[in-house]
Amino acid sequence: MVKKNAIMRYKILDSLLSNRNHYYTITDLVDKVNEALELDGMEPVSRRCIEKDLNALECAPYDADITRDWKNGRKYIRYGEAGFSIFTKKLSDDEENLLSEVLNTLGQFSGLNNFEWLECLKSRLDIKEHRQIIQFDSNPYLQNSTLLGGLFTAISNEQVLNLKYHTFSNPQIREVVVHPYLLKQYNKRWFLLCGAEDETILTFAIDRIDDFELLPHIKYIYPTDELGDRFDDIVGVTLYNNKPIEDILLWVSVAEYPYITTKPLHGSQKEVKNEQLIELREKYATFGDGHFIRLKCVLNVELEQLLMSHMDQVVVLEPEVLREKIVQKVASLQKLYGLK
Repeated sequence: MVKKNAIMRYKILDSLLSNRNHYYTITDLVDKVNEALELDGMEPVSRRCIEKDLNALECAPYDADITRDWKNGRKYIRYGEAGFSIFTKKLSDDEENLLSEVLNTLGQFSGLNNFEWLECLKSRLDIKEHRQIIQFDSNPYLQNSTLLGGLFTAISNEQVLNLKYHTFSNPQIREVVVHPYLLKQYNKRWFLLCGAEDETILTFAIDRIDDFELLPHIKYIYPTDELGDRFDDIVGVTLYNNKPIEDILLWVSVAEYPYITTKPLHGSQKEVKNEQLIELREKYATFGDGHFIRLKCVLNVELEQLLMSHMDQVVVLEPEVLREKIVQKVASLQKLYGLK
Protein backbone atom coordinates (compact mmCIF):
# COMPACT_ATOMS: atom_id res chain seq x y z
CA MET A 1 0.00 0.00 0.00
CA VAL A 2 1.38 3.43 -0.94
CA LYS A 3 1.72 5.68 2.10
CA LYS A 4 0.11 9.09 2.31
CA ASN A 5 3.52 10.86 2.30
CA ALA A 6 4.47 9.06 -0.92
CA ILE A 7 1.23 10.13 -2.59
CA MET A 8 2.00 13.71 -1.61
CA ARG A 9 5.46 13.47 -3.20
CA TYR A 10 4.01 11.87 -6.33
CA LYS A 11 1.58 14.76 -6.67
CA ILE A 12 4.39 17.32 -6.37
CA LEU A 13 6.64 15.45 -8.79
CA ASP A 14 3.77 15.09 -11.25
CA SER A 15 3.33 18.88 -11.42
CA LEU A 16 7.07 19.40 -11.91
CA LEU A 17 7.55 16.70 -14.54
CA SER A 18 4.56 17.90 -16.56
CA ASN A 19 5.75 21.55 -16.59
CA ARG A 20 6.92 22.23 -20.17
CA ASN A 21 8.19 25.71 -19.29
CA HIS A 22 10.96 24.55 -16.97
CA TYR A 23 13.72 21.97 -16.95
CA TYR A 24 14.54 20.24 -13.69
CA THR A 25 17.57 18.19 -12.70
CA ILE A 26 17.35 15.57 -9.96
CA THR A 27 18.77 18.17 -7.55
CA ASP A 28 16.09 20.65 -8.59
CA LEU A 29 13.38 18.06 -8.06
CA VAL A 30 14.65 17.21 -4.58
CA ASP A 31 14.74 20.90 -3.61
CA LYS A 32 11.27 21.65 -5.03
CA VAL A 33 9.68 18.60 -3.38
CA ASN A 34 11.23 19.43 0.00
CA GLU A 35 10.09 23.05 -0.23
CA ALA A 36 6.51 21.88 -0.79
CA LEU A 37 6.73 19.27 1.99
CA GLU A 38 8.05 21.78 4.51
CA LEU A 39 5.19 24.16 3.69
CA ASP A 40 2.82 21.35 4.70
CA GLY A 41 4.77 20.71 7.91
CA MET A 42 6.35 17.48 6.66
CA GLU A 43 9.92 16.25 6.97
CA PRO A 44 12.25 16.69 3.95
CA VAL A 45 13.40 13.61 2.03
CA SER A 46 16.67 12.50 0.50
CA ARG A 47 17.76 12.36 -3.14
CA ARG A 48 17.60 8.56 -2.95
CA CYS A 49 13.93 8.79 -1.92
CA ILE A 50 13.08 10.98 -4.93
CA GLU A 51 14.95 8.61 -7.27
CA LYS A 52 12.85 5.74 -5.92
CA ASP A 53 9.71 7.83 -6.41
CA LEU A 54 10.62 8.42 -10.06
CA ASN A 55 11.13 4.69 -10.55
CA ALA A 56 7.74 4.04 -8.92
CA LEU A 57 6.04 6.48 -11.32
CA GLU A 58 7.51 4.56 -14.26
CA CYS A 59 5.92 1.31 -13.05
CA ALA A 60 2.31 0.14 -12.88
CA PRO A 61 -0.22 1.52 -12.25
CA TYR A 62 1.20 4.91 -13.32
CA ASP A 63 3.35 3.76 -16.30
CA ALA A 64 4.76 7.27 -16.77
CA ASP A 65 7.17 7.82 -19.66
CA ILE A 66 9.95 9.81 -17.94
CA THR A 67 12.81 11.06 -20.10
CA ARG A 68 16.29 11.98 -18.90
CA ASP A 69 17.94 14.22 -21.53
CA TRP A 70 21.27 16.04 -21.45
CA LYS A 71 21.27 19.75 -22.23
CA ASN A 72 24.15 22.16 -21.70
CA GLY A 73 25.99 19.55 -19.67
CA ARG A 74 23.09 18.91 -17.30
CA LYS A 75 20.63 16.01 -17.21
CA TYR A 76 17.02 17.18 -17.10
CA ILE A 77 14.07 15.01 -16.12
CA ARG A 78 10.51 15.41 -17.38
CA TYR A 79 7.57 13.52 -18.88
CA GLY A 80 8.24 12.47 -22.45
CA GLU A 81 4.68 13.30 -23.55
CA ALA A 82 3.41 16.87 -23.31
CA GLY A 83 0.23 17.11 -21.27
CA PHE A 84 0.76 13.77 -19.54
CA SER A 85 -0.16 13.42 -15.88
CA ILE A 86 -0.54 10.36 -13.70
CA PHE A 87 -3.88 11.82 -12.61
CA THR A 88 -5.23 12.11 -16.16
CA LYS A 89 -3.88 8.84 -17.53
CA LYS A 90 -5.86 7.60 -20.51
CA LEU A 91 -7.76 4.39 -19.87
CA SER A 92 -6.87 1.28 -21.84
CA ASP A 93 -9.65 -0.51 -23.74
CA ASP A 94 -9.81 -3.21 -21.05
CA GLU A 95 -9.93 -0.62 -18.26
CA GLU A 96 -12.64 1.34 -20.05
CA ASN A 97 -14.73 -1.80 -20.63
CA LEU A 98 -14.39 -2.80 -16.98
CA LEU A 99 -15.24 0.69 -15.70
CA SER A 100 -18.20 0.86 -18.06
CA GLU A 101 -19.53 -2.44 -16.72
CA VAL A 102 -19.07 -1.30 -13.13
CA LEU A 103 -21.00 1.90 -13.84
CA ASN A 104 -23.71 -0.09 -15.62
CA THR A 105 -23.96 -2.34 -12.55
CA LEU A 106 -24.30 0.69 -10.32
CA GLY A 107 -26.72 2.01 -12.87
CA GLN A 108 -29.47 -0.10 -11.31
CA PHE A 109 -29.66 2.79 -8.86
CA SER A 110 -29.85 5.45 -11.57
CA GLY A 111 -32.90 7.66 -11.23
CA LEU A 112 -32.82 7.45 -7.45
CA ASN A 113 -32.34 10.49 -5.26
CA ASN A 114 -28.71 11.00 -4.21
CA PHE A 115 -27.37 8.90 -7.09
CA GLU A 116 -27.41 11.58 -9.78
CA TRP A 117 -23.61 11.65 -9.48
CA LEU A 118 -23.47 8.35 -11.40
CA GLU A 119 -24.65 10.03 -14.60
CA CYS A 120 -22.28 12.96 -13.99
CA LEU A 121 -19.39 10.54 -13.53
CA LYS A 122 -20.18 8.76 -16.78
CA SER A 123 -20.26 12.08 -18.59
CA ARG A 124 -17.02 13.37 -17.06
CA LEU A 125 -15.13 10.16 -17.86
CA ASP A 126 -16.58 10.12 -21.38
CA ILE A 127 -17.32 6.41 -21.04
CA LYS A 128 -18.71 4.93 -24.24
CA GLU A 129 -21.79 2.75 -24.08
CA HIS A 130 -21.08 -0.98 -24.27
CA ARG A 131 -23.42 -3.92 -24.48
CA GLN A 132 -24.15 -5.46 -21.11
CA ILE A 133 -21.74 -8.25 -20.19
CA ILE A 134 -22.84 -9.06 -16.63
CA GLN A 135 -26.42 -9.10 -15.40
CA PHE A 136 -27.35 -9.33 -11.73
CA ASP A 137 -30.55 -10.75 -10.33
CA SER A 138 -32.50 -7.72 -9.15
CA ASN A 139 -36.09 -6.90 -8.31
CA PRO A 140 -37.48 -4.01 -10.41
CA TYR A 141 -40.68 -4.04 -8.35
CA LEU A 142 -38.98 -3.52 -4.98
CA GLN A 143 -41.13 -1.22 -2.86
CA ASN A 144 -39.58 1.96 -1.44
CA SER A 145 -36.41 1.54 -3.51
CA THR A 146 -36.27 5.34 -3.78
CA LEU A 147 -35.16 5.38 -0.13
CA LEU A 148 -31.90 3.60 -1.00
CA GLY A 149 -30.12 6.75 -2.17
CA GLY A 150 -30.97 8.72 0.96
CA LEU A 151 -29.97 5.84 3.24
CA PHE A 152 -26.72 5.42 1.32
CA THR A 153 -25.90 9.09 1.92
CA ALA A 154 -26.87 8.92 5.59
CA ILE A 155 -24.52 5.97 6.13
CA SER A 156 -21.71 7.73 4.23
CA ASN A 157 -22.15 10.90 6.27
CA GLU A 158 -22.62 9.00 9.56
CA GLN A 159 -26.00 10.59 10.29
CA VAL A 160 -28.45 9.37 12.92
CA LEU A 161 -32.00 8.70 11.70
CA ASN A 162 -35.51 8.70 13.06
CA LEU A 163 -36.80 5.69 11.15
CA LYS A 164 -40.49 5.25 10.39
CA TYR A 165 -41.52 1.70 9.56
CA HIS A 166 -44.25 -0.91 9.77
CA THR A 167 -44.32 -4.71 9.83
CA PHE A 168 -46.16 -7.18 7.62
CA SER A 169 -48.43 -8.12 10.52
CA ASN A 170 -49.14 -4.56 11.70
CA PRO A 171 -49.62 -1.64 9.26
CA GLN A 172 -49.35 0.93 12.06
CA ILE A 173 -46.28 3.13 11.57
CA ARG A 174 -43.74 3.01 14.36
CA GLU A 175 -40.67 5.17 14.96
CA VAL A 176 -37.22 4.35 16.24
CA VAL A 177 -33.92 6.24 16.47
CA VAL A 178 -31.15 4.31 14.69
CA HIS A 179 -27.52 4.66 13.67
CA PRO A 180 -27.33 3.29 10.08
CA TYR A 181 -24.35 1.05 9.25
CA LEU A 182 -24.91 -1.10 6.19
CA LEU A 183 -27.18 -1.72 3.19
CA LYS A 184 -27.27 -5.40 2.27
CA GLN A 185 -29.11 -7.28 -0.46
CA TYR A 186 -30.40 -10.79 0.08
CA ASN A 187 -32.83 -12.81 -2.02
CA LYS A 188 -33.78 -9.80 -4.22
CA ARG A 189 -34.59 -7.60 -1.22
CA TRP A 190 -32.61 -4.78 0.37
CA PHE A 191 -32.09 -4.49 4.11
CA LEU A 192 -30.80 -1.72 6.37
CA LEU A 193 -28.65 -2.84 9.28
CA CYS A 194 -28.28 -0.29 12.03
CA GLY A 195 -27.63 0.17 15.71
CA ALA A 196 -30.24 1.13 18.31
CA GLU A 197 -29.47 3.54 21.13
CA ASP A 198 -28.51 0.57 23.34
CA GLU A 199 -26.15 -0.63 20.54
CA THR A 200 -28.38 -3.60 19.67
CA ILE A 201 -28.11 -4.43 15.96
CA LEU A 202 -31.44 -4.05 14.15
CA THR A 203 -32.42 -5.16 10.65
CA PHE A 204 -35.14 -3.46 8.58
CA ALA A 205 -36.34 -4.52 5.14
CA ILE A 206 -36.39 -1.48 2.86
CA ASP A 207 -39.94 -2.32 1.75
CA ARG A 208 -41.04 -2.00 5.41
CA ILE A 209 -39.52 1.47 5.84
CA ASP A 210 -42.01 4.27 5.19
CA ASP A 211 -39.73 7.29 5.65
CA PHE A 212 -36.92 8.68 7.75
CA GLU A 213 -35.60 12.01 8.94
CA LEU A 214 -32.09 13.09 9.88
CA LEU A 215 -31.26 13.83 13.52
CA PRO A 216 -28.09 15.98 13.29
CA HIS A 217 -28.21 16.89 17.01
CA ILE A 218 -27.63 13.28 18.09
CA LYS A 219 -24.07 11.94 18.13
CA TYR A 220 -23.47 9.01 15.79
CA ILE A 221 -22.53 5.73 17.51
CA TYR A 222 -20.12 3.53 15.58
CA PRO A 223 -20.55 -0.27 15.57
CA THR A 224 -18.54 -2.05 18.24
CA ASP A 225 -17.14 -4.50 15.69
CA GLU A 226 -16.87 -5.03 11.94
CA LEU A 227 -20.51 -5.60 11.05
CA GLY A 228 -19.71 -7.47 7.85
CA ASP A 229 -17.88 -10.17 9.84
CA ARG A 230 -21.12 -11.13 11.56
CA PHE A 231 -22.50 -12.41 8.27
CA ASP A 232 -19.79 -15.08 8.23
CA ASP A 233 -21.80 -16.96 10.85
CA ILE A 234 -25.30 -16.72 9.38
CA VAL A 235 -27.39 -17.36 6.29
CA GLY A 236 -29.24 -14.27 5.08
CA VAL A 237 -29.48 -11.03 7.05
CA THR A 238 -31.15 -11.80 10.39
CA LEU A 239 -28.57 -11.14 13.09
CA TYR A 240 -29.01 -12.03 16.75
CA ASN A 241 -27.01 -10.64 19.64
CA ASN A 242 -25.16 -13.29 21.63
CA LYS A 243 -26.86 -16.25 19.90
CA PRO A 244 -24.47 -19.23 19.74
CA ILE A 245 -23.05 -20.87 16.64
CA GLU A 246 -24.55 -24.34 16.22
CA ASP A 247 -22.97 -27.51 14.87
CA ILE A 248 -25.49 -28.64 12.23
CA LEU A 249 -25.50 -32.12 10.72
CA LEU A 250 -27.34 -32.74 7.43
CA TRP A 251 -27.94 -35.71 5.18
CA VAL A 252 -27.84 -34.89 1.46
CA SER A 253 -29.10 -37.19 -1.27
CA VAL A 254 -26.79 -38.42 -4.03
CA ALA A 255 -28.82 -36.49 -6.62
CA GLU A 256 -28.68 -33.21 -4.69
CA TYR A 257 -25.06 -33.41 -3.57
CA PRO A 258 -23.49 -31.95 -6.77
CA TYR A 259 -25.67 -28.84 -6.39
CA ILE A 260 -24.81 -28.49 -2.71
CA THR A 261 -21.09 -28.68 -3.43
CA THR A 262 -21.18 -26.09 -6.23
CA LYS A 263 -23.45 -23.77 -4.25
CA PRO A 264 -22.74 -24.38 -0.55
CA LEU A 265 -25.50 -23.78 1.98
CA HIS A 266 -23.01 -21.82 4.08
CA GLY A 267 -19.31 -20.97 3.98
CA SER A 268 -18.58 -23.39 6.83
CA GLN A 269 -19.95 -26.39 4.89
CA LYS A 270 -17.76 -29.52 5.12
CA GLU A 271 -18.39 -33.13 4.15
CA VAL A 272 -18.03 -35.75 6.87
CA LYS A 273 -15.39 -38.35 5.97
CA ASN A 274 -13.31 -41.26 7.31
CA GLU A 275 -14.15 -42.68 10.75
CA GLN A 276 -16.83 -40.09 11.50
CA LEU A 277 -18.61 -41.07 8.29
CA ILE A 278 -18.61 -44.75 9.29
CA GLU A 279 -20.14 -43.87 12.66
CA LEU A 280 -22.86 -41.74 11.07
CA ARG A 281 -23.78 -44.43 8.53
CA GLU A 282 -24.30 -46.84 11.41
CA LYS A 283 -26.27 -44.32 13.45
CA TYR A 284 -28.48 -43.24 10.54
CA ALA A 285 -28.58 -46.52 8.62
CA THR A 286 -32.11 -45.91 7.31
CA PHE A 287 -30.82 -43.18 4.99
CA GLY A 288 -28.65 -45.56 2.94
CA ASP A 289 -26.73 -43.80 0.19
CA GLY A 290 -26.06 -40.11 0.40
CA HIS A 291 -23.63 -37.72 2.01
CA PHE A 292 -23.33 -36.19 5.47
CA ILE A 293 -22.27 -32.56 5.73
CA ARG A 294 -21.76 -30.21 8.64
CA LEU A 295 -22.41 -26.50 8.97
CA LYS A 296 -21.34 -24.15 11.75
CA CYS A 297 -23.67 -21.16 11.87
CA VAL A 298 -26.29 -19.34 13.91
CA LEU A 299 -29.87 -20.59 13.57
CA ASN A 300 -32.26 -18.12 11.95
CA VAL A 301 -35.32 -18.05 9.74
CA GLU A 302 -33.33 -17.73 6.50
CA LEU A 303 -31.46 -20.95 7.27
CA GLU A 304 -34.77 -22.73 7.84
CA GLN A 305 -36.15 -21.41 4.56
CA LEU A 306 -33.01 -22.47 2.70
CA LEU A 307 -33.18 -26.00 4.09
CA MET A 308 -36.89 -26.26 3.26
CA SER A 309 -36.16 -25.21 -0.33
CA HIS A 310 -34.28 -28.49 -0.84
CA MET A 311 -37.39 -30.48 0.10
CA ASP A 312 -36.69 -34.19 0.75
CA GLN A 313 -33.18 -34.02 -0.70
CA VAL A 314 -31.68 -32.49 2.47
CA VAL A 315 -32.60 -33.76 5.96
CA VAL A 316 -31.70 -32.06 9.25
CA LEU A 317 -30.28 -34.58 11.73
CA GLU A 318 -28.78 -32.28 14.37
CA PRO A 319 -29.30 -30.19 16.46
CA GLU A 320 -32.67 -31.29 17.73
CA VAL A 321 -33.99 -27.71 18.06
CA LEU A 322 -33.49 -27.10 14.32
CA ARG A 323 -34.77 -30.56 13.40
CA GLU A 324 -37.95 -29.92 15.39
CA LYS A 325 -38.57 -26.62 13.62
CA ILE A 326 -38.29 -28.30 10.22
CA VAL A 327 -40.59 -31.11 11.39
CA GLN A 328 -43.17 -28.51 12.46
CA LYS A 329 -42.98 -26.83 9.05
CA VAL A 330 -43.42 -30.16 7.28
CA ALA A 331 -46.42 -30.97 9.50
CA SER A 332 -47.91 -27.58 8.66
CA LEU A 333 -47.48 -28.30 4.93
CA GLN A 334 -49.17 -31.68 5.33
CA LYS A 335 -52.12 -29.96 6.99
CA LEU A 336 -52.35 -27.31 4.30
CA TYR A 337 -52.31 -29.94 1.54
CA GLY A 338 -54.80 -32.09 3.40
CA LEU A 339 -52.34 -34.96 3.82
CA LYS A 340 -52.22 -37.38 6.72
